[in-house]
Amino acid sequence: MSKQKTDTGGKIGVVGERELVIGYRLLGIDDTFVVSGEEASKTIQELFASGKFTLIIASESVRNSIPVVFRKKIESSIEPLVIFMPAMEGNIQEESIAALAKRVLGISIPTS
Repeated sequence: MSKQKTDTGGKIGVVGERELVIGYRLLGIDDTFVVSGEEASKTIQELFASGKFTLIIASESVRNSIPVVFRKKIESSIEPLVIFMPAMEGNIQEESIAALAKRVLGISIPTS
């Protein structure tokens, strides 16, 4: 295993609205950031570039605040892995299991 992967230690970061972040704080995750709008985009970009995290969990509204070019970069990344959580209200659009497997594992799951 490479030294870089050993040094990260599996840190998890959470970025999003208060409702999302509080849940993860209650689970014991310390690196949580309540943000919105432009601040959300800046925060997730800093976490991604820091090299300190193996998993970043962000709300769907954070995803929508990120510039398209950077969004494509983080959606294709596996270290750190960035997962977007749907909002607790409104129209929830979830990533399909097939799309998630393709993005995270690099394999296609037949859907027929």
